[in-house]
Amino acid sequence: MSGRFITFEGIDGAGKSTHIDALAERLRHMGQHVVCTREPGGTPLAETLRGQILQSAMDPLTEALLVFAARRDHIQQVIAPALAQGHSVLCDRFTDATFAYQGAGRGFDSDVLSTLETWVQQGLQPALTFWFDLPAETAAERRAAARSPDRFEQLDVHFFNRVRQGYAHRMEQSPQRFARLDAAQSREQVWAQVVAQMEQRGW
Repeated sequence: MSGRFITFEGIDGAGKSTHIDALAERLRHMGQHVVCTREPGGTPLAETLRGQILQSAMDPLTEALLVFAARRDHIQQVIAPALAQGHSVLCDRFTDATFAYQGAGRGFDSDVLSTLETWVQQGLQPALTFWFDLPAETAAERRAAARSPDRFEQLDVHFFNRVRQGYAHRMEQSPQRFARLDAAQSREQVWAQVVAQMEQRGW
């Protein structure tokens, strides 16, 4: 089985991280070399930019430019080389998050984001995107119980409802790439959905 680029998306508190680790373990048992990474981040430069994006106030254009700058370095240094070697890459967020957070959430121009996507990714898209879909109110309760909020997590439920709508719009644009998961279910039930989607694709 050749390497594949699989991304995990959803609003903060949807429970992506647990399932990234579980899927990585499943693929390794099948003989795959797996690279787990995240965005913003994944390289020393991108992690530095992540800190600025999550903690420093800035206008939406600056935010989008920093996100895509981090993504460019991440693609060049980690994602593209791993895929070229036939490794599977599991990434906690990718460009769908930018359209959901900076686009729908912050109200930034999606045409500009599309241009940046074209420049930065040069045709690279995930083979599969798991969308952990969860009501914003439920996600807020989970976040409050789990950790101190970053700059985005402090925003109100209306922001996260817009983000959720942004993900829904991205799925409408690329229905074959997306697998929507009901993230309000138990961890075991959500994992069963992940496995079912992989098996459906013969992976």
